[in-house]
This record gives sequence, structure tokens and C-alpha cells, in this order.
Amino acid sequence: MSHALDTIARRRAVKVFDPVPLPPSVRAQLLDAARLAPSSFNIQPYRFFWIESPEKRAAAATLCFSQSPAATASALVVAVADIGSWRDTALAHVSWMRSAGFSPEKIAESERKARLVKWFFIQGWFNALGAVKWAILQVLHIWKIVGVAPYTRNDLFKWATKSASLACQNLMIAAESLGFNSCPMEGFDARRLSSFLGLSRRHHEIVMVIALGKKSALHKDQPQWRRPLDSTVTFL
Repeated sequence: MSHALDTIARRRAVKVFDPVPLPPSVRAQLLDAARLAPSSFNIQPYRFFWIESPEKRAAAATLCFSQSPAATASALVVAVADIGSWRDTALAHVSWMRSAGFSPEKIAESERKARLVKWFFIQGWFNALGAVKWAILQVLHIWKIVGVAPYTRNDLFKWATKSASLACQNLMIAAESLGFNSCPMEGFDARRLSSFLGLSRRHHEIVMVIALGKKSALHKDQPQWRRPLDSTVTFL
């Protein structure tokens, strides 16, 4: 536990990296750590694009406005919210349960959830079904405590972004624990970067770009400031 907390406290957004390649074994560990992040319904609604070839990394860095972290990174990871993968993910999960020896009851329960979860995602033509979901939940809310379902495609992207962000944090903490560094970036040309990656506007939205590498001596950590607890937390 102490090691994990030390790693979190040590992490910084590094602005300049040395030209040190990330070994394939490190890449595998970072991406596996990202996949272990929690996600709603275990749908894991995200996709990572790992860019490490010099030519493509340089092109992607240009689309990140040639910021120093992007231009000097050993690899760039583009984290994408993916709202189109839910069906395949749900089916793959049930298939894995069968091969892993789960009981028929547990498998049947997951199959029922897989059939029901589609209503969480489907919005219908011109968002007609989303409007129906909104109306039903508004009526139910008069008598019951109910959650908020995504009514629009934008709501779905917001939902997926939460899970993608958790996975990104896992990846960055893992990098720090393995002796590498990172810098999350929101500065990029989303339209051109999406085109560069071949993304679908219907199903994909870029959440952030993470620069990875080994911190250069040219980077100087600045004293870190965070709001005090009494400005951030309310105890009840």
C-alpha cells in the first residue's frame, strides 16, 4: 500500500522526454493495467491507439500542436471513448464465462443482463427511443428513486468517457511504478486526429492523448499544489 501511494504522489505531467524506447514488455504491462480499471456493466467502452513508429508518432504529435510532451515522447497513447463496442463486449463476456466453467445459473443471469443492457445504449431514429426512456424515467421518478440513463448520443459519450478516464489513470500510475513517466494532454485537433486514426464519428470520441517515455533532465518538476482538503471534501 505504501508503494502504491508513493507512486501516486510521485507522478507528474512530464513535459520533456529522453529518446528511450519503451520495451514491448512494458507496453504490455501498461495496457493490461489500463484494462483492469473498473467500468460500468464491465462494458469497457474505450479503445487505445498506441503510436510508437517514428513517422506516425511525428504525424500525431503535429496534430497535438507539436507540444513538447508529444514531440519528445517515446510513445503516444490516444484514449478513445467507444460506444459501439458494447454488443461484442457483452457477448464475449458470456462466452468467456462458459469457457471458464461458471455455473449455468450465473451464465443465464449474464445472458439476461446482456439482453437488457442494449436498451441502455439504443437511442432509436432521431433519438425517438431516447425520448421515450426520458419520459418513462421522469414519471417513475415521481414515486421511486431512479438512476439516470443516457438519453442522447452525447450522454453515452459522457458515460463512456468516465470509464476511459479511469483506464487512463491506471495506465499512467502503472508507467510511474515501472520507472517511466507520462503527460496527459487535451490539446489536439480532434477532427484531424480522428481522421488520422480512422475513427467513426458515430461511435468514437477522443478523450485524451497520453505522452509516455523517460523523463529528460531538461524537465524540472515544479512544487506541486493542490487545494486543501477543507476546500475539496465535505464530511457529513
